[in-house]
Amino acid sequence: MAKRDYYEVLGVGRGASEDDLKKAYRKLAMKYHPDRNQGDKDAEARFKEVNEAYDTLKDPEKRAAYDRFGHAAFEQGGAGPGGFGNGGPGGGPFGGSFEDIFEEMFGRFGGRAGGGRAASGRGADLQQDIQISLEEAFSGTKKTIRVPSSVQCEACNGSGAEGGAASVQTCSACRGTGKIRAQQGFFLIERTCPTCGGSGKIIKNPCKICAGAGRVQRDRTLSVTIPAGVEDGTRIRLAGEGEAGLRGAPAGDLYVDVHIRPHPIFQREGPNILVRVPLRMTQAALGGSVEVPVVDGSRAAVKIPPGTQTGDNFRLRGKGFSVLRSSARGDMYVQVVVETPQNLTPKQRELLEAFEAEAQKSGKSSPESEGFFAKVKEFWDGLGR
Repeated sequence: MAKRDYYEVLGVGRGASEDDLKKAYRKLAMKYHPDRNQGDKDAEARFKEVNEAYDTLKDPEKRAAYDRFGHAAFEQGGAGPGGFGNGGPGGGPFGGSFEDIFEEMFGRFGGRAGGGRAASGRGADLQQDIQISLEEAFSGTKKTIRVPSSVQCEACNGSGAEGGAASVQTCSACRGTGKIRAQQGFFLIERTCPTCGGSGKIIKNPCKICAGAGRVQRDRTLSVTIPAGVEDGTRIRLAGEGEAGLRGAPAGDLYVDVHIRPHPIFQREGPNILVRVPLRMTQAALGGSVEVPVVDGSRAAVKIPPGTQTGDNFRLRGKGFSVLRSSARGDMYVQVVVETPQNLTPKQRELLEAFEAEAQKSGKSSPESEGFFAKVKEFWDGLGR
């Protein structure tokens, strides 16, 4: 049966961008991957077809050749894209597990922060979340975290070989390069050596503790320094604190994502702090002074002028949040909310009724209210109502 057009296989147009190709491939590969369709031969065939199409179109040179010559561009060598037949476990673009494909292609998978499994055996990057209070974010702090990861095997010193590095030999299949090359049509295709897994070395007597991997699983306790002024979502990189590499390869990195818990009083907006302060109606009307807390633990007096309204803001310079890696500080904004009294005593009600009567006579104590209802009257008069 004739091969389908690669663009049709992926469901994209010929002008599709690299991102469009990747998104289409990711969606279809996840749908048809054998790990998710055990025993389904049709899904396996579609998975191979999708991989073959993407393997060609993701490479600019292969794509250009395909756009010009179609499938004929790759028929001289007798193999489809991938250079090693129709693929299968351990060969071509179809080998490996479901996790291998997506960890390598899309970075973060199963809690890892990126990087995937490099052919060099470099350890995977790890990611951890940490929660701190607003006060800790202001002043900076140190936190201890527990990281489950792989560490270098002490029994073989990371070599993976029983008795140390002396029993490690150069791979004869790739001559220590970790790569195998093969001709495919017009192109020379390079893939990871299946014999040594890309390490370039073969272990005659694998370590009994780590089974030749050079690393073992173990929880580690690390101290993380959180700088003053850190913002929610800040990522801190700890170089070399990720998973240990295979057989002595470099370790990955650890990424710590900082999350700040909501505060019952303060709201942070960049370097500035907002605090909403409720005022009694009489306080707002007569004016006075209120004491408010500051994020550094101190107190500040705010002068309230007579006639203060809900929503009025008072700015306290330099009382806000510390700025990351700087001695500067933002400002604090005190926003007033005037509270209407409830559960009045008979005496309080009598006094308020007397006040309201006087206010209606003068018509000057609530200028905003008077102005609004004057406009409403003009509106109704204009409608003849």
